[in-house]
Amino acid sequence: MSLDDWHLVFVSVCLILIFAACAPVIMTLAPIREESFMALAVLGEEGMAESYYPDDDPEIEVGEDVHWILYLNNHMGEAQYVSVKVKLLNSTMSAPNSTSCSQSPASTIYEIRQVLLDNGTWIYPFSWSVVDIERVGDFIEVTQLLVNRDFIEVEVLSKDGCNFRIVFELWIYDSDLKDFRFGWNSGDESRCAWNQIWFNATLTEY
Repeated sequence: MSLDDWHLVFVSVCLILIFAACAPVIMTLAPIREESFMALAVLGEEGMAESYYPDDDPEIEVGEDVHWILYLNNHMGEAQYVSVKVKLLNSTMSAPNSTSCSQSPASTIYEIRQVLLDNGTWIYPFSWSVVDIERVGDFIEVTQLLVNRDFIEVEVLSKDGCNFRIVFELWIYDSDLKDFRFGWNSGDESRCAWNQIWFNATLTEY
C-alpha cells in the first residue's frame, strides 16, 4: 500500500474510534422523543378483558348487578387531571369519533374525576345495574340505572331491547381552556381514548 493509502486507513480508523467513544455521550445528552398518550381500558370483574357479564350472558335483566373495572394510565410526561364521562347509547346514536377526536353528543350520565401522576395508573371499580325499563311498542326503554349506588334517570330505547352500549370517554383538563376537553395533542396530531361495551336489556314477562 502507498503512503496515501495508509494515511486514508489511519484517518478512517481514528474517525470510527472517535465516533464509538462519543456515541454513548451523544445518546445520553440527546433528548429522546416519546409519544405522549393516555390509556383507557374497561376490564371484566376479574380485571381481565373477559367476563363482562354475569354468567357471560349479555342479556341483562332488571336488578342484575354488573361489575367492571376501569383502568387508566398516564404517559403524558406530567400529572394530568382527568375525567371519565359515561354515556348510555343505543346502536343508532353517534359514538365518539377517533379520527376527528369528537365526543359523542349523547348526555353524560355519570362522571369520574381523578388526578393521575406521570406514569401513574388508576384502577376504579364500576358497578351498575338496570333498575327500571319500559316497553314502548317494539322498543324497550331504559329509564333508570344504578351506577355505584347512584340512581340515574335516563331515556334511551332500542328495538327489542337489543344493542344498548355504555360508552366511556376520557377527557383531560386543559389549563388554557380552563375546562376539560375530549382527547389531547401529541405533536401535531390530536389523539383521544374511549371504550364501549354492548348489552341487551331484558324485560321479563310474567
